Amino acid sequence: MHHNFTIGRIAGIRISFNWSWLIVFALIVWSLESNVFPAQDPGLSTSTYVIMALIAAIVFFASILLHELGHSIVARRNGMEIEGITLWLFGGVAQFKDSFKSPGAEFRIGTAGPAVSFVLGGAFVGLAFLPIGSTPVTGTLFWLGYINLFLLVFNLLPALPLDGGRVLRSALWKAKGDFAWATRISASFGRGFGYLMIGGGVVLFITYGSVSGIWLALIGWFLLGAAGNETRFLRAREALEGLCVRDVMTREPVTAPADETLGEFIDTLAGWARHSAYPVVSNGDVLGLLPFRTIAHHPRSEWEARLVRDSMLTKDQVPVLDSEDSAEEALNELMGGEIHCGLVLHDGELVGFLSFSDLARVLSQRDSFRR
Repeated sequence: MHHNFTIGRIAGIRISFNWSWLIVFALIVWSLESNVFPAQDPGLSTSTYVIMALIAAIVFFASILLHELGHSIVARRNGMEIEGITLWLFGGVAQFKDSFKSPGAEFRIGTAGPAVSFVLGGAFVGLAFLPIGSTPVTGTLFWLGYINLFLLVFNLLPALPLDGGRVLRSALWKAKGDFAWATRISASFGRGFGYLMIGGGVVLFITYGSVSGIWLALIGWFLLGAAGNETRFLRAREALEGLCVRDVMTREPVTAPADETLGEFIDTLAGWARHSAYPVVSNGDVLGLLPFRTIAHHPRSEWEARLVRDSMLTKDQVPVLDSEDSAEEALNELMGGEIHCGLVLHDGELVGFLSFSDLARVLSQRDSFRR
């Protein structure tokens, strides 16, 4: 997910939103204001429906954030490092830097989010039935209770990467002691549910002209792709088993002097291969990474005045790996970050650079060898 915007931290966990979140936020407000609330509570003014829709949409996404925080806090208690939480088109996702330590850990982490949704849904429904407010208040509370309980049921489907799929994988992993086998079975359930949702959504749209059919098909498409990603990630981990970062990294990478201008650095790249990012150095010290997309983001007229250090990501903003780390750990680290590349240090000195391209090259070579 690119084009993420960080909005703050909660309990030390970075909270971001993707630009696609704005699309679904606007669609939810429009749907609630024009269809849901007028049908649920007829006779109110248009301005009242708009206010109800805005409040409901904001609290709904706050509920999703709390759901993901439930996963993240329990994951941290089980020894996992959390990169952050991102709100995007299909809700929210907590990004873990590590793999699950055990079946029990995955079960506890997988059930933490649904437990939060259950408490929120029950609380909203309970408040809606109390004589505490006007129709707009109770109507908003009732919808928030319904949507949280609906998401609870949906998330508990036994389809990886949904929470229910993680619970299923933890049970299969515990029963057979084989994480890879459990992942393949759970991901196959995910693909199956994805195909069912796509098919059901198409039928709903063609037969009844229902916009809900489009959403159902989109969710099925997302689930299908996410389940496939779980399988591909597993294959990558298996292929990288036994390798260290030093075996897959780019050695002696092109570096960017911190006090050069972007224009001067671009001139020195002539004849060199272009990479996705470049380590930034100053007097032998490694300061961070300069993503090439950052250079391209600035107009050429600014290149001669803007220093590399003013455009780079600092060391605490990017993955920093040791050359002796396992390649599997490095894959987890790159997957968890917003920028999918990192610095490779050993005894504090820069020895290389690692990106998804390096890992893909090694995976391709190993795949060709096996054939």
